[in-house]
Amino acid sequence: MKNIFLTTALALGAVATASAQTAYETPKFGDNWSLGIKGGVTTPMNHHPFFGSMRPVIELDLAKKITPAFKVGAEGDFAINTSTVRGPQSSTAFDDSYVGAYGAVNLFNLFGGYPGYTRKFDIEAQAGAGWGHRYETRIKDQNYFGTKVGLNFNFNVSDYVTIAISPSILWDMTSRPVDRSTASYNLNRANFNLMAGVAYNFGGNGFTPVKPYNQEEVDGLNAQINALRGQVSDADAANARLRAEAEALNAQLEQLRNQPPKVVKEVKNNLESVRYVFFKIGSSAIGADQQPNVEMIAAYLNNHPGSKVVIKGYASKDGPEELNIKLANARAESVKNQLMSRYKIPASRIEAEGCGIGEMFDEESWNRVAICILEAN
Repeated sequence: MKNIFLTTALALGAVATASAQTAYETPKFGDNWSLGIKGGVTTPMNHHPFFGSMRPVIELDLAKKITPAFKVGAEGDFAINTSTVRGPQSSTAFDDSYVGAYGAVNLFNLFGGYPGYTRKFDIEAQAGAGWGHRYETRIKDQNYFGTKVGLNFNFNVSDYVTIAISPSILWDMTSRPVDRSTASYNLNRANFNLMAGVAYNFGGNGFTPVKPYNQEEVDGLNAQINALRGQVSDADAANARLRAEAEALNAQLEQLRNQPPKVVKEVKNNLESVRYVFFKIGSSAIGADQQPNVEMIAAYLNNHPGSKVVIKGYASKDGPEELNIKLANARAESVKNQLMSRYKIPASRIEAEGCGIGEMFDEESWNRVAICILEAN
């Protein structure tokens, strides 16, 4: 008996230790309950035929999980009367009953840790004590103090339904004069039970772990919060500066709107004073598509006798640099010669020069050009 109590104390100590390692949200009173019913057989452990003395037994069970590894409950076992030795031994439907309280340890959660959900299969070790009663007709009914230990092999079909197979041993701890012994765990006064049944889990069937307080982690999070607050302050200051700049720009815009419009005549003159003559790659000959541009230059010079033209020839980067420099000169001269020969413009009114490789335009082919700038007198 001392060994049994020592083992129970060690198991409860292990449960307490495991529970202390991981904290869980405190469940409500209505959480993690189960109501079960089982049926099976019971038979004396000694002095009777093991199988010949078997009789049916039913059990009702109400339990509540306290932690993932420990639960408490109450159960009632009722052995059905099938005895016919010298007449009925009991005048009721039952010949033996046991009602007691128990504690159970989930071995998987105790040693393997609670995974945060209900496993499909687990094993519980159960121990309890309670009141036993034998229903007799020939002699007075007998009451006894009983203890019970067993295992529950649980198949968790879902979070709500559990099917269990439960072997157990129930001891009659009451001393008898015929045994001349004190209360003890005596197989001569013990029954073996084997039952199977189903339990319905209501009020939830799990636990929510609570992360333990960690000062270093809290300090780190506070530092991040302070850093974010600093960023928010910097962003607010930047927004204030941008708002001030926007207000200043709006004031300038409003001032410009109130000013009378100005017409820039020089833009028109500048557009009219520049003409372009484009050339094919590697050529200084004026193509037929460029003739209208040369004609426009000649017409301006004829209409404005005091005007002059400055012709600047350019080449693209294609080909050797020395050849491109010569092409630039040749293109300027080609436009000059056509103005003189075809349109009879005096040489004194024409200035032509090669300016080498041009980089005025992103489109490289446009840099093969002679830019003609008309200068009014």
